[in-house]
Amino acid sequence: MGPGELVSEGSLLVALPIALAAGLLAFLSPCVLPLVPGYLGYVSGITDAADARRSRTVLGAALFVLGFSVIFLGVVVLGSTVGVFFLQYGGLIERIAGVLVILMGLVFIGQVTFFQRTLKPTWRPATGLAGAPLLGAVFAIGWTPCIGPTLVAVTSLASYQGDPGRAAIIGLFYCLGLGIPFVLVALGLGWVTNSVAWVKKHIRAINIVGGSLLIVIGVLMVTGLWGLAMSHLGVMISGFLPAL
Repeated sequence: MGPGELVSEGSLLVALPIALAAGLLAFLSPCVLPLVPGYLGYVSGITDAADARRSRTVLGAALFVLGFSVIFLGVVVLGSTVGVFFLQYGGLIERIAGVLVILMGLVFIGQVTFFQRTLKPTWRPATGLAGAPLLGAVFAIGWTPCIGPTLVAVTSLASYQGDPGRAAIIGLFYCLGLGIPFVLVALGLGWVTNSVAWVKKHIRAINIVGGSLLIVIGVLMVTGLWGLAMSHLGVMISGFLPAL
């Protein structure tokens, strides 16, 4: 399957917006959103992010995003590579992945206290642009009850077909959903600041809605309805003939 066919494949067209939304959901979580000013100050090399030159802060944010994207993409592609060896058990793997997605949805809502822990490496890179990608990698490695569930859900969604190329595209969209808001905040756009303030006021509702969506997707995967719907969508797309 070539790149064009891969992108137009039915299940991928559905998975990409889900992955993008999952990344955005991770950014809007209480584990990440309140810490954004601190991260931006750290990667710009100035303790108070408001005093940093905007260009330096934006560059630092981009390098920070690059750092965690490398780790997250590696995780998603590795999961899909392992899945290649179990393609004959595709139905079973889809259902197991669905159970994981349901569990991660409950974690995101806050119902599984065992996973409500943050694992943060004690080592920290130097402040400034040189340390920005390393800090991004540290950010990715540390388990949080907000980043972990969305990443596991996206990895499960990307892996059960055993296609590393497909998984890489899905992982990239997850990283874009999580990373673009960092850069927008670094740009200091007024509407972004107002949006962040609104999200902070409604953070609990966002967690519940986001976790519920993960649970719904997990249930569809467990019951086999997800694969059935994606198969029908793929047939519809392959049978579509443009008017021109």
